[in-house]
Amino acid sequence: MVVPLFRCEKCIEELYRRLVASLEAITPLFEIVLVNDGSPEGDWGVMRQLAARDRRVKAVNLSRNFGQHYAISAGLDLADGEWVVVMDGDLQDPPEEIAALYAKARQGHDIVYGRKPARSDTPFKRVASRTFSVILGFLMDEKLDNAVTHFSIVSGDVVRNLRRFHERNRSYAFLLRWLGYDVAYVDVRHHPRHAGSSAYTLARLVRLASELVVSQSDKPLRMSISFGFLVAVLAFAYGSFMIVRYFYQGTPVEGWTSLITSIYFLGGLGFVALGVSGLYIGRIFEETKRRPLYVIKDAINVAAEGMGTANAYQSPALPGSRQIERHQ
Repeated sequence: MVVPLFRCEKCIEELYRRLVASLEAITPLFEIVLVNDGSPEGDWGVMRQLAARDRRVKAVNLSRNFGQHYAISAGLDLADGEWVVVMDGDLQDPPEEIAALYAKARQGHDIVYGRKPARSDTPFKRVASRTFSVILGFLMDEKLDNAVTHFSIVSGDVVRNLRRFHERNRSYAFLLRWLGYDVAYVDVRHHPRHAGSSAYTLARLVRLASELVVSQSDKPLRMSISFGFLVAVLAFAYGSFMIVRYFYQGTPVEGWTSLITSIYFLGGLGFVALGVSGLYIGRIFEETKRRPLYVIKDAINVAAEGMGTANAYQSPALPGSRQIERHQ
């Protein structure tokens, strides 16, 4: 199990209880990797307590809030399972559905998503999610289903290939899509949050969408080129029309209002095009820095050799220190 946590302090104990009950019904051999993504609440304190009393719990504390998909990457880098389930920690994805995902995966599928035909969200959030998926799918030239999130089970082979990705702008679901493994879906229930509220505001969703589009598609650049050609053709046609009117009908050229409006309009479009290009250049700049994807501040029940992933940085401390704690 890989579970990124952010402001889930009141959910973690119940999450652990239900996870253990669900997983023990499948196999006695499992581990739960909890990743604290720099939560300002008491998530890490609860995680420490769980890891202290159950060695099957790997508790990882990132040095700050890197983002949900980076926290998922940290969990996947430390996961040892033959099958790995990724889910949120707010209990909107019920742990009891893991058995259905696992059963479907055992039929020969490398990736199985939990599809939520009925989402337990507010009307505004449902509309925003659907709109987000439509716009994002258009810009990425893909048909996206907003009923499918990253609640999924993947094979160990998929996880090993995911670890080869070191790009900074990442989305767990889109990386899985790129790998091209066999995919299946299982309809699952979607529950209201056990406690607290979602950290995804409208502004964060817009920012996430822009980052995904820039990192996964060049369609905005192609659209700006196409629009530039369209404006040029229209301007040429309009200019030709005005010349014909002037010479054959004696109609004088109209005043400066249309001219100034056109200048400001085209100037605004130019700044938009420059901004889009700047986003792509900025992403190139970020990638060339070659910084680690995340920084592990503390880890419990994680072997020292498991910390040396290519995507992570951890302080060079001795085993048993604050960075790596082992509970026998």
